[in-house]
Amino acid sequence: MICFSCCISSRDGENTHTKSFTKRFHKEQEEETKSIASFANISIKTDSSRRKYIVEEIEKYGKGNISAQTFTYNDLALATKNFDPDECLLGEGGFGKVYKGHIESKNIYVAVKQLDRNGFQGNREFLVEVLLLSLLHHPNLVTLEGYCSDGDQRILVYEFMANGSLEDHLLELGPEQRPFDWITRMKIAEGAAKGLEYLHETANPSVIYRDFKTSNILLDENFNPKLSDFGLAKLGPTGDKTHVSTRVMGTYGYCAPEYASTGQLTTKSDVYSFGVVFLEIITGRRVIDNSKPSEEQNLVVWATPLFRDKGKFHLMADPLMEGDYPMKALYQALAIAAMCLQEEANTRPLMSDVVTALEFLSGNRKELDAEDEDEYEKVEKEKEKAPQEMTFKSPPALQSFTSRLERAEINDTNGIRERD
Repeated sequence: MICFSCCISSRDGENTHTKSFTKRFHKEQEEETKSIASFANISIKTDSSRRKYIVEEIEKYGKGNISAQTFTYNDLALATKNFDPDECLLGEGGFGKVYKGHIESKNIYVAVKQLDRNGFQGNREFLVEVLLLSLLHHPNLVTLEGYCSDGDQRILVYEFMANGSLEDHLLELGPEQRPFDWITRMKIAEGAAKGLEYLHETANPSVIYRDFKTSNILLDENFNPKLSDFGLAKLGPTGDKTHVSTRVMGTYGYCAPEYASTGQLTTKSDVYSFGVVFLEIITGRRVIDNSKPSEEQNLVVWATPLFRDKGKFHLMADPLMEGDYPMKALYQALAIAAMCLQEEANTRPLMSDVVTALEFLSGNRKELDAEDEDEYEKVEKEKEKAPQEMTFKSPPALQSFTSRLERAEINDTNGIRERD
């Protein structure tokens, strides 16, 4: 598996060996990204290409770079004990069912996604997912072990992710499950953000994920996150184009407003979706929850006025954390979420800036932690007296998020005073 450049740290400087590796890596990357660009206009029209020649189509567009193994239906039936629903079924949705399997030839456990032949995900989505996950490799993208296209079967075989989805642990917590602590939440957000950063800023052309949500973020045995389910992914705009026009797809609540209203898709559409998921991580609330009072059913609508009042930030922290989180980090995390959720797409940050900010928040609990309310109030008073002298050693990207939120809060307050 090739490690891409976003895994190579440049923040601490590069030695001669690293520079040599980076140069070699970019040459390899150019070869693979040429393959990505080649399937921008995949069109599967005839019955023969739909049923008989998926493998040939994959070889054609993959240009020999496809690493995924081709499995027969019998191979996967054996791996999943004939798709046993009692022993092997992991879950199901509108796309079909997912089973746990064991590939004896490799001695590995896998997740086998058998697509519903009458469901939404069609042949084009199947083909795009096989191609993308075969050509793009990153620690925060799920690994595609192989696929099956026997007859009308469409089956994807992924690496097995022992801890299921983020949704399982965050929004569907069982009675015996412990809620995530603050640092775990920030590390998961950081890893998921790195996955998007890679798709947006390293892949060439860029890839727009288009379906970023908690159920598509899978967790390994160490709770490292990986993005899965690339059936809706689109290649980003190239040349002088500013967006990709496409039919609106995705999950209600996570779609960026400009994409939902116009069908115009950019990487900033993914940034909005990240903001929604990050808000779910912070609050422990679903993006849409009809069991709550009407004014709280839509997470973003509920949170928007709270973003403008620092005194109410604690109301947005997941109560399951029982107050065990650094107040300054909560403020900064909410600033990141607020910037990602901006109505105007061009005012949202790049994912690289989000990653930089989250790297700080996920690894510096001692520096950010306010030991008690008195210390926090003291910090805030000192900040008011001499804002130019106050530093938290936070990176410029994180300072930018918090300062923009502060300006929005000041403008909102001034507007209220003017009306009064």
